[in-house]
Amino acid sequence: MNGMGLHLHSGPRPRAAVDRAAVDAAWHVLEAANELGDEVTVAACRRIIDASLNGAGADDADLQRVADYFR
Repeated sequence: MNGMGLHLHSGPRPRAAVDRAAVDAAWHVLEAANELGDEVTVAACRRIIDASLNGAGADDADLQRVADYFR
């Protein structure tokens, strides 16, 4: 704690809850990745979907993988 009563830490910042568009994209990518046998992407999609169901934040790398999947 610093002299002003603020708590400062250098640990990882909390992640914001996953937005609905990212979850919808994860479901679409999950279907395609499943058909193609892309296990790494399937796992990333499942983590995003699980995070949304638990009210947690998803990993930025997983969100980026889903966002770039069809590019």
